[in-house]
Amino acid sequence: MAVEVQTLKDSLRIDGVDDDKLLQQYLDTAENYIKNAVGEKDIKEFYQLPKVLSIYQTAVYALASAYYNNRSALGSVQAYTVDLTLDSIIAQLRGMYDTFMYQTEGSDEGN
Repeated sequence: MAVEVQTLKDSLRIDGVDDDKLLQQYLDTAENYIKNAVGEKDIKEFYQLPKVLSIYQTAVYALASAYYNNRSALGSVQAYTVDLTLDSIIAQLRGMYDTFMYQTEGSDEGN
């Protein structure tokens, strides 16, 4: 995918390289979270569609930013919910994914 640490750093206004490994881990985790939330199959063609790519990237950067901004020690009291905006983006991606899978499976049956 086309998500990069430097773009995340720019959006968070982070200079330097001290947190690069942490930010990369947050990006990887965010990508996995969103792919798992959207559909069980990692269909690379779907995530590369022009109408999907920008929405997907926005969701990944938003979630990775939330992970970075809400860093804290694990505890039994504090909990951070996923942003409602991110929920709506994931819902939109789910619909697009379902449509893509329906069209893909439909074209396979015609062969």
